Amino acid sequence: MPMNKSRRYGAAAVAAVATLSLASCGFGGSGGDSGGGDDASTLDLLVPSYSDATKGLWEDVIDGFTSENPDIKVNLEVQSWDNLEKVISTKVQAGEAPDIYNGGPFAGFVEDELLYPVEEVVSDDVYSDFQDSFLANAEVDGTAYALPMIASARALFVNNDLLSQAGVEAPTDWDSLLDAATKVSGLGGGVAGYGMPLGSEEAQAEAAVWLWGGGGSFGDASEITIDTPENLVGAEQIKKMIDAGATQADPGSTQRSPLMDIFIQGKIGMQVGLPPTVGQIAENNPELDYSIVPIPTKDGSPFTLGVMDQLMAFENDGDKQEAITKFLDYFYSPEVYVPWVQAEGFLPVTKSGAEELSGEEALKPFLDVLPDAQFYPSTNPKWSAADGAFKSLFGQIQDQPAADVLKQIQDQVDAG
Repeated sequence: MPMNKSRRYGAAAVAAVATLSLASCGFGGSGGDSGGGDDASTLDLLVPSYSDATKGLWEDVIDGFTSENPDIKVNLEVQSWDNLEKVISTKVQAGEAPDIYNGGPFAGFVEDELLYPVEEVVSDDVYSDFQDSFLANAEVDGTAYALPMIASARALFVNNDLLSQAGVEAPTDWDSLLDAATKVSGLGGGVAGYGMPLGSEEAQAEAAVWLWGGGGSFGDASEITIDTPENLVGAEQIKKMIDAGATQADPGSTQRSPLMDIFIQGKIGMQVGLPPTVGQIAENNPELDYSIVPIPTKDGSPFTLGVMDQLMAFENDGDKQEAITKFLDYFYSPEVYVPWVQAEGFLPVTKSGAEELSGEEALKPFLDVLPDAQFYPSTNPKWSAADGAFKSLFGQIQDQPAADVLKQIQDQVDAG
């Protein structure tokens, strides 16, 4: 979910946020030397790039931390989301896991007994400050092994000018979405009705929008379910959108971030976006006339995809627990954490953060849909395999029967 920088995000109420039960450089960033450290006073931090500002934001955190803790070095490594899972997998297999990792799927690491329980690497005050529902989404068998870090939700960004030219209104269900997107595509001039990114960057998210919007799911903590009749409903609707010319060309290999750039340029009628998209528009095309509405579903029932990314601490040789705790406590202090979340344009996962930002209204549409959020089955150890299978296989739905693609993904998950 790499995104460009947002200004300030809207946090319309502690209660609304609480309902969310939610997702380069090589070592040698600010505060550290090149190459991973192996002593108790050196921490290796591996993070993804959410925006062009991410590296600098982490360097600011590290500078502040090391000024207060001069005996602890922090080596920063920033990777793209495309590379992140491959990098962490390679490091773990080589016995070189980072001490702190910002990522998504974590249950497999728990299954392999690689992570500290959260309560062992943050103070009681920090632990109790997490929204309870967020923390529950980071639990395996009743124990939290990942620290909630940032939350997000999805909504449909609509180009008001293009829809007006096509004589249609913002859709609420699949029938009206297909009709509106087809008519917007019919305007010509390189305009696409609906931006559908099915490429490897985040195919699992676009798949969820459609499969879940049709009544399906990816399963739960005990079972991953992809090849089901319920999921086929949404998969077939994707095919219908593509075959009708309602999407951009070649959606099977289109990545979300560059496609959203095209929406911002005014060449796409509708596309599902994240809270930081608001800031990206403000920065790159402030004149764009757009609206944010709930994601259309098969029958118009409310739905959004909720995502929570986590921080997790690898036990490694066990001698860095004190240093890890100092760093995490520092990061989650409101004066550090809240500006970080604001700069990246996401939603906070702490009670103090939600309270501090409860007056912000910029992204209120996202907060309004949070009560209807659904989430990836991230506590299932096989979710990581499912996530990877979607990214590598789901784009084939452009050219292959939808049922065949779902079966291929399910087979890859079941094979481990």
